[in-house]
Amino acid sequence: MDAAACLDRTLDLVTQRVGDPAPLVFARLFAEAPDLQALFCNDASGAVRGEMFLRALECLQDAAGARQFGAGLVAAEHLRHQGYGVDATQFQRFFTLVVEVFRTALGPDWTAETDQAWARALRQVAAQPGTA
Repeated sequence: MDAAACLDRTLDLVTQRVGDPAPLVFARLFAEAPDLQALFCNDASGAVRGEMFLRALECLQDAAGARQFGAGLVAAEHLRHQGYGVDATQFQRFFTLVVEVFRTALGPDWTAETDQAWARALRQVAAQPGTA
């Protein structure tokens, strides 16, 4: 299975097991960096967090596959997040948290192939100009 298909399969399995994984990702983010929670003070419905999670997934999926738009989106979002006071390490950490939450959700079903596919996507996202 190619890397992009592996990421898609992982997402399907994760949503079967935990439903929407976005709240789990943000719970981990806010546990690690409580100061970032204040950036979402006007997001009572969770729509902004949901959109952010989906964009991160799109970038990871693009990085694992066609690489058609992710680089530009990651660079643009990184710049925007700098304006919110989010440094490069925090910005990149969000992508890693997504993968960590997925790994935890799948437990023993997280395979070496799955790990390689997600690691490749993370490396591609981290390699985008201006994100490191």
